[in-house]
Amino acid sequence: MGGPLSVGVIGVGVISRQYFEHISRLPNLRLAAVADLDLERTATVAEEQGVEGLSVDELLAHPGVDAVLNLTIPKAHAEVALRALDAGKHVYEEKPLALTTAEARPVIDRAEALGLRVGSAPDTVLGTGIQTARALLDEGRIGHPVGAAVAWSSPGHELWHPAPAFYYQPGGGPLFDMGPYYLTSLVTFFGPVARVSGATRRSTRERTVGTGPQAGTVVPVDVDTHVTAILEHASGVVSTVTVSFDVWATETPKFEVYGTAGTIAVPDPNMFSDTVRVATAADREFREVEALAGYTDAGRGFGLADMAHAIETGRTHRASGELAFHVLDIMEAVLRAGAEHTVVELASTVDRPDPVPQGTRPDSW
Repeated sequence: MGGPLSVGVIGVGVISRQYFEHISRLPNLRLAAVADLDLERTATVAEEQGVEGLSVDELLAHPGVDAVLNLTIPKAHAEVALRALDAGKHVYEEKPLALTTAEARPVIDRAEALGLRVGSAPDTVLGTGIQTARALLDEGRIGHPVGAAVAWSSPGHELWHPAPAFYYQPGGGPLFDMGPYYLTSLVTFFGPVARVSGATRRSTRERTVGTGPQAGTVVPVDVDTHVTAILEHASGVVSTVTVSFDVWATETPKFEVYGTAGTIAVPDPNMFSDTVRVATAADREFREVEALAGYTDAGRGFGLADMAHAIETGRTHRASGELAFHVLDIMEAVLRAGAEHTVVELASTVDRPDPVPQGTRPDSW
């Protein structure tokens, strides 16, 4: 590569702001161009970022773009990724990798055939929060891991998002929207999932947009809005996961890991650097733990920077397409288990990604 990875962004909606903030301070990345179906928005963002504003076709054909950061809506992820790969560009995209594993498989296979990389959010698992919890597990601070429990909920994104319809279409819902943060963390902790069971519910509550130009508009709901799953990891650990868009208030949001000698209170995996707490059998009071591992001062875009460094050095990148594929397979299996009232064996597997050593910073590469 011989220099910073030149990045073209396709899709400059709400989430793109967080990527722009961090790409500008990651020395092995260079923002080269942006594109969006909304040409007026493309021009505005291009001027703000001081880069070229192009059509999607122009960006994909641009010889100065090494990698495409795909921030389109979920139903466009696979199509855009395949077009970028066929144009000879690496791909890093927002989650989920695709709407289904059937859509995602050609993306993984095409990249391998062409010698290109595919990466995917969430890269929050590379921050000091999740990586410190992993370090505690790996050093045996709570003995042998037995299980984990996740409970995440909200009343629904229509209350704050100005254009929330895609959250209630395939590729959205609480499982596909928030599930990847927790499921990627669980696989990072315990390794791949072997089988799942679950139950799902689609509430009858009418959803209306609460803010912005579409305020008052009714949002069609075509996904399950309350999901509970049991995950059996190949390592023997059992995780329970509940995610919901149907909870107005709760006193029990949590992400906890249970071991034979203690409990880890895992911070919000949608964040990068919140504090980890641990309670041991010898002292059953939760106490804060200083950061032991992970990219310091991380934010969205660090997974792409990690991929750029991996391309340069020939190693496997951590927020990989294979990991995202396995997480997608888990989510698909949960929905199938809920619909069929059965246990579903997963067809895919993946290696635990390498840990991020303490104090690792992209500006040290």
